[in-house]
Amino acid sequence: MARDPDCIFCRIVTGEIPAEFAYRDDEAIAIADANPQAPQHLLVIPTKHVPNIAALQASEEGAAVAKLFAIAADLGRKHAAAGFRLVVNTGPDGGQTVDHVHVHVLAGREMRWPPG
Repeated sequence: MARDPDCIFCRIVTGEIPAEFAYRDDEAIAIADANPQAPQHLLVIPTKHVPNIAALQASEEGAAVAKLFAIAADLGRKHAAAGFRLVVNTGPDGGQTVDHVHVHVLAGREMRWPPG
């Protein structure tokens, strides 16, 4: 499985950095965001290192992306019956701060539009 030894999420996946998991299997984990932007803010992260969503190949990793969103939706329903927001930031201008694709699950307050 591809890992980047300098990636904080890869280090969490391998157990090098301890974390409390809201979800965990061989393909993905979910953890609380260290800098939450909502009362409930989880990150759904694939165990395979992929820098961002633009680096994914639909033919090869489409099922993995679908699984990330399915996990995120399950966690959203579990933690926020009134609604939730899923976000994927891509690249510096997109607000991505960790170069490992992940889905934000934000809930626990009204999400307004436009965001930001």
